[in-house]
Amino acid sequence: MQRGEVWWVEFDERRPVVLLSGDDASGIRVMQVVARAGVDITGLGVEVAVGAVEGLPFEGVLRFAFPRPGFTPCTWLTTVSRDDLIERAGALSSAKLSEIENALRLGEQAKEWTRRRPRSSAR
Repeated sequence: MQRGEVWWVEFDERRPVVLLSGDDASGIRVMQVVARAGVDITGLGVEVAVGAVEGLPFEGVLRFAFPRPGFTPCTWLTTVSRDDLIERAGALSSAKLSEIENALRLGEQAKEWTRRRPRSSAR
């Protein structure tokens, strides 16, 4: 099991995930592939498309939400064990993996910016 591979996992139902780390004592960091938002999410997050172009048997996105005060960003990022991985669906190219890493960094930068942003005082 290597970073960039796509596997099926049983959450509440069988769902595809992208492995973002290798297998270690704390588990495997993965991100669930989800359906496109269907609306413009500019300023709210970034979607990285995956699917047939990468040889996968489905179309979907990895969604990276930007943190906003008063909202909990949902990115479907979690940790699983090797036993949770059911079946390998394919692997992403190094270019696609770089796109995902850039989106993760962008989300982290937005989180840092939100933390440092001075809050205005209410009067």
